[in-house]
Amino acid sequence: MADLPSFSTKEFYWLASCFCGIITCKLVYDLTGFISPFCFKGYGKLSDKEKMERNNRGFSTFHALIAAWASLYLLLFSDLFDEDSSNDLIVNRSSIISNMFLGFSIGYFLSDLAMVFWHFPALGGLEYVLHHGLSMFSISLSLMSSQGQIYILMVLFSESTTPFVNIRWYLDVAGRKSSTIYIYNGIALFFG
Repeated sequence: MADLPSFSTKEFYWLASCFCGIITCKLVYDLTGFISPFCFKGYGKLSDKEKMERNNRGFSTFHALIAAWASLYLLLFSDLFDEDSSNDLIVNRSSIISNMFLGFSIGYFLSDLAMVFWHFPALGGLEYVLHHGLSMFSISLSLMSSQGQIYILMVLFSESTTPFVNIRWYLDVAGRKSSTIYIYNGIALFFG
């Protein structure tokens, strides 16, 4: 009988967190589709394509909130990158939590990329494919080398603007481009 490849605990956590990210995206996508008719009057009037995009933006927003929170915590509040916590260079530091979070993000990017390909070009064109591909590539390199996570987390913190982008789309589809909330959301997006 052939020997199965052995995985280290670190690789197991990567795979488990990636799988968790994929499952979470599916659950949030379905939950968004389930609760939207109860929370938003105009949901029933949306086309199937718009409903699908709204649900997709639901898990995009969910990941963005998780990414912003986790990045902020790991960068500022944990001792992972504190200069007195380790003799390693800051660029060579990682932890189980940071590795699992990055694995979760790869799961999100895989899920979103699968949706983009499945509904191409309705959810985005080649720029989305490039964005997701480069994101997964850089996160994977950081995970495999255990280097540069501080930079990856800084970039993932920029996901904090994604909810504002998605709210802008929601308001546009709802015909509320001239509303005050649309303008305030644009200002918040600008400062983000």
